[in-house]
Amino acid sequence: MLEQSAVACVRLVKRLPSGGALLSILDGVDLEIARGESVAILGPSGSGKSTLLGLLAGLDRPTEGEVWLAGRRIDQLSEDELSRLRREHVGFVFQSFQLLSNLTALENVLVPLELTGVRGARERARALLAEVGLEQRTHHYPAQLSGGEQQRVALARAFAPEPSILFADEPTGNLDAQTGASILELVAALRARRGTTLVLVTHDRDVARAAERRIHLKAGRVERVEAAA
Repeated sequence: MLEQSAVACVRLVKRLPSGGALLSILDGVDLEIARGESVAILGPSGSGKSTLLGLLAGLDRPTEGEVWLAGRRIDQLSEDELSRLRREHVGFVFQSFQLLSNLTALENVLVPLELTGVRGARERARALLAEVGLEQRTHHYPAQLSGGEQQRVALARAFAPEPSILFADEPTGNLDAQTGASILELVAALRARRGTTLVLVTHDRDVARAAERRIHLKAGRVERVEAAA
């Protein structure tokens, strides 16, 4: 049942106007991700993988089809209802880190906690920065951190509200191979301790091997699904 899944979509279609016509980005995608599962969405540039992630996370609206997130059908929710659901259940990590440049590492991690009014927010933020190996960098600004350190701050921020689902869009795309591998190990450790569902978008097959299941997109359709060996 879709209500029992972490993330799901049914006959998902996304079309955008292009040159007086409609360009099909996604064409009838069916997908179901179990709670606690880790799934990689793979595909070449233009295959629709980032569009699919945005729709699954409720950041965009489908042209047709159903989207389910944390047991609720979200394509019919209002923007306020969507925002509330994301706040309660979803964390995000992006290729570009998306840290606030005028805030320290600690302050960046505090942002989602203060938005939700969590008690003991500062202590939780400090503990998370220690968990990602940055206890000595709490008062540094993003410009004073390496790319790998910035992504560690972004991970601490994403996990701070204890989301049940983490969406990661090319999280190692701006990192060298060694740093990227360490970030993937950290993601695996953080989600294993918490039972977090992971939905990872990547074009890199090596990155995708970190997931329990791999969904290959081609031209907006699911081409094949692979289970981890």
